[in-house]
Amino acid sequence: MDQSTRYRFSPTLKWNPMVEEYFIKAYGADHFSRISTALARPSCYSCIRVNTLKSTSDAVIKKLLEIFKERGVLDIAVQESATTLEPDNCCKATLECTGSAESLKAIKSISKCQYPGLDYVVFVKGSGPHAIHYGDNEGKPLKEVIVSRKCAEAVLRGAQVYVPGVLACSAHVETGDAVAVSVAVEQSSTDGGWGVAITRGTVLQGSQEDPYYFERDGYYIGQATAMMSRAGMFRVSEGVAVDMKERVFRLPSFYDLLEGEIFLQNLPSIITAHALDPQPGERILDMCAAPGGKTTAIASLMKDKGEVVAVDRSHNKVLGIQKLAAEMGLSCITTYKLDALKSVCHGAESDSLPNSCSVEDVQNTRTTHLLSTVIDEFDAKLLSEKNFKDLQLKDGQYTSKAELRKRIRQLKNGPGRNHTAGGRVEKSRGFSPNSFDRVLLDAPCSALGLRPRLFAGEDTIDSLRSDAKYQRKMFDQAVQLVRPGGVIVYSTIQKLEDPALLVVVNCLMDLLRNG
Repeated sequence: MDQSTRYRFSPTLKWNPMVEEYFIKAYGADHFSRISTALARPSCYSCIRVNTLKSTSDAVIKKLLEIFKERGVLDIAVQESATTLEPDNCCKATLECTGSAESLKAIKSISKCQYPGLDYVVFVKGSGPHAIHYGDNEGKPLKEVIVSRKCAEAVLRGAQVYVPGVLACSAHVETGDAVAVSVAVEQSSTDGGWGVAITRGTVLQGSQEDPYYFERDGYYIGQATAMMSRAGMFRVSEGVAVDMKERVFRLPSFYDLLEGEIFLQNLPSIITAHALDPQPGERILDMCAAPGGKTTAIASLMKDKGEVVAVDRSHNKVLGIQKLAAEMGLSCITTYKLDALKSVCHGAESDSLPNSCSVEDVQNTRTTHLLSTVIDEFDAKLLSEKNFKDLQLKDGQYTSKAELRKRIRQLKNGPGRNHTAGGRVEKSRGFSPNSFDRVLLDAPCSALGLRPRLFAGEDTIDSLRSDAKYQRKMFDQAVQLVRPGGVIVYSTIQKLEDPALLVVVNCLMDLLRNG
């Protein structure tokens, strides 16, 4: 097969048929086609938020220049102003640039945002799309690696290919071999759903019998060097599987770069925290806080003075917020595990405290009785008072002796690879009405505007409408929690023509009219 037709990056974004029909009616076929093409490509700008409590934009730019030059990226232009951004060339459908990584700069420029109040934002401009020459391998099939769709989307933003993202690999790949990297995107199944029918570890033969051979036409994202053998890729659980040398889109990786001083964040998210205008000493609620980017941005704008309450219903996501806050040196952030739909609590149980003491007292009594029957003297010596609290019953439900023994084993042997790495997360029963000066509600939505996006088939008209129902309920909670005269910032990345958002906007207007 001709390389120009197979080994290229020209993805076709797949949509749910009803959603696609809806958007074609809303935008027109030609306009929606351009939108789909743009969504499948990353922005050529990486946006960095500087942690102003630890550094400044000028200092970060100086450090980045030194780091990039050490990596062999020379002659980077430093722009004094970035009041307006150039058109995003990454949205173009055709490949305009050719050449190797050595002849084309991966980083075009570094600039500081000059909009008032946003001078802590730094833009790093990459380049692309580039046509990659994969080589003919002397007439033999190219050695290839197939990665998952989510892995590929991260690679398009500058990341490397890590072991968990590899699905299949050619036979006889050894460390140092050049491999072409392609993407397995979800395909429709006979039951009407979507999925990837590739067993992890599949051997590629370079023939048309390979899985998704034809479906991968136009889904090649670059050429890489294998950092481990094929056997190693499917034997270990972590590490870089292949090192991306030639990328269709060349954006720098910020992994482990200036940790604590900078945070890679989309500009709309930064502006959302800026629009909230948090002031030192205030009490602020971030209702759907994970992964913590907006939470830490709010805390930084408050100069780490006051209290930022960050809630999420996922235990592990709350741990992630705690880790990010510690990494950025922020102490004013308090985290809780809490469903945003249950943020308001009336009566004595609220007061922004963890689980009610009366319930805990009952749990402690019942747990102590059970522990006395299931652990021996040696176990008792091993478990500290803190450990005993971890064994308490959950939500007032009876815990069996078998479950208690399991928890004891986890305390002695560790949580295991498939469980959380540990860390305590406080639960909250909700907060008193009128108890926050400002509330940020970045409500869960379809996220159809995120890019790059190589698949959009899972979203249906019904799922978009159900988003609106949840958003309305969450906004109602936010209205109750903010004090009179306070501020609510509601943010979403859905389009105005999205049926879900149209419903929510109408709901918001009704709530505001009715006080």
